[in-house]
Amino acid sequence: MSTDEKKYKKFITIVSIVIPIAVAALFGIRIPNVEPLSFLPPIYASINGLTAVLLVASVISIKNGKRKLHEQLNTTAIVCSALFLVMYVAYHMTSDSTKFGGEGIIKYVYLFILITHILLSIVIIPFVLITFMRARLGNFPEHKKIAKITFPLWLYVAVTGVVVYLMISPYYA
Repeated sequence: MSTDEKKYKKFITIVSIVIPIAVAALFGIRIPNVEPLSFLPPIYASINGLTAVLLVASVISIKNGKRKLHEQLNTTAIVCSALFLVMYVAYHMTSDSTKFGGEGIIKYVYLFILITHILLSIVIIPFVLITFMRARLGNFPEHKKIAKITFPLWLYVAVTGVVVYLMISPYYA
């Protein structure tokens, strides 16, 4: 393992632990005397949708031998995911959580999608960062191996983010 890879792995480990803890901590904090940022959910849901499109376009581009485009699309997808995270936390620091109002089987479908979305959104952090690191270091055989796992997980998180928004949006205050 190279010195650069050791540095990246230490950074990835720290970020993969700090982000979920910070999000959980910030989720419980309300900023007093601030208007709720109720306009954000459709924006960050759209960013999730854009991330999904970018990921699919990225796979298509690499299959067509367009490595630079592939890199640009994935970098943009990472930026979109970071923007989503900032907006998501900002919304929840200024607004009460919305309860899903559906009943019966649809409630269980919603809860399944929501829980898997949340759990995989935590799991995907190190996968994305390791995949990105391996590409940046030019370790393409290892990049390709982990990308085969990262892509479907990340795509699932992006798509289910949109689905969760669409399912809960009728219940926003």
